[in-house]
Amino acid sequence: MKRAALVVALTAFAASVLSAQQAAKPAPAAAKKPGVPRTPDGKPDLQGNWSNATITMLERAPGTPLTMPEEEAAALEKRVHLGLAAREEASDPDRLAPPAGGATRPVSPGGSEPTLIERLWQAGAGPVGGYNSFWIDPGERVLRIDGKARTSMLVDPPDGRVPALTAEGRERQAAAAAARRKAGGDFDHPELRPLAERCIMSFGNNAGPPMLPNYFYNNNYTIVQTPENVMIMTEMVHDARVIRIGPNAAPHPPAQVRQWMGDSIGRWEGDTLVVETTNFHRLQGFRGSWENLKVTERLTRVDAQTIHYKFTVEDPQTFTAPFTGELAFNAMKEPVYEYSCHEGNYGLEGVMRGARVQENPAAAKKP
Repeated sequence: MKRAALVVALTAFAASVLSAQQAAKPAPAAAKKPGVPRTPDGKPDLQGNWSNATITMLERAPGTPLTMPEEEAAALEKRVHLGLAAREEASDPDRLAPPAGGATRPVSPGGSEPTLIERLWQAGAGPVGGYNSFWIDPGERVLRIDGKARTSMLVDPPDGRVPALTAEGRERQAAAAAARRKAGGDFDHPELRPLAERCIMSFGNNAGPPMLPNYFYNNNYTIVQTPENVMIMTEMVHDARVIRIGPNAAPHPPAQVRQWMGDSIGRWEGDTLVVETTNFHRLQGFRGSWENLKVTERLTRVDAQTIHYKFTVEDPQTFTAPFTGELAFNAMKEPVYEYSCHEGNYGLEGVMRGARVQENPAAAKKP
C-alpha cells in the first residue's frame, strides 16, 4: 500500500511540474499575416502615404442596410465620374451673363436629384462658381470592407446613425450657441470664423480623431513610425498628431491640459495599433463633444495596399450611446504636399473687409 501510495504521489507531483512548465512557457506567437510589411522590430509597418477618400458618408439613410449590391455601387461611382467630367467641360464663350448672385449649375448629367456629395460640391463652389475638377479630389469610389460595398462608415449602432444627444448635451449646445451670439456675428472678428478658414485646423474632421474624409480635397496622410511613436500628418492644413507608444508612454495629462487633436497614447494588440485619445480642445471635438470625449482607434495593415481603420467614439455626457465606424486607408504613390495655408490666405481678410463695407451706412446708400 505504501509503495502504491508513493507511486500515486510521484505521478501527481510529476503531472503538477509538467503543468507548471507548460504554464510558464510563453503563448505561441500569432501567425504573422503574409504580405504585410514589417518594421525591424517585427511590428506591422504603417508608414507611407495614404488616402481615406470615399464617396461613402459617415451615416446612412434610415432603413438602409449596411451593404449594397455591387451593381448599385458601380452606378454611384459612374455618376461621380460623369460629374467630374462635366466640371471639366469648357465654358461656352457665347453664354449669357449669369443672374445677379450667380447660378448653380448641374453637377452630373442626367441626375434628377443631386446626391449628397454633389450637394457638397455645389456648396464648395457656391452659385458664383468656384473650383473645377482639377482642384478637387473628393474620392471616386464607394467604401468597401472585406470586399463588400458599404452604405455608411458607421457599423454600430446597427442603424448606422450617430446616437441622439443626451439632455445635458442638448443644453450644452444651446449654451454654446447663445454664447456665440453674445460674442457677435460670424463676421465681427476673425476669432469667430471657422478654424479651417483661419488655417488653424483641418477642414471637417480630417485630422480627427476620428480621421474622416471631407469629400472635397486633400484627404491624404503621411504616417511615420518608430518603436516609441507614430506620427500621422494630415495634408489638409498640415496637421501632425504624435502618438506615444509602449510602456514608457506617459499617462494622459491632467484634464485642464487640452490639445487641438487631443492627447493620444497607443499600444500594440497583436498586429493592431490601438490608440486612445482624450483631452480634446473645446473647439476641436466631435458634434459638440469635447470635455469627456474619448476616441479609440484601431489601425490594422491588412495587406501591402490597405490599412483597416476602425474607431469608437464615447462620451456618455453628450451621446446616449457610443458609436463605431470603419474606413479603408489606401496606399498612395503620389507625394503628400505641404499645405501652406497662410501664404495665400487673403480670403479671411476679404471676408472681414466685405463685412465692414456692408455695415457702412454711406456705402449702403450708394447705387
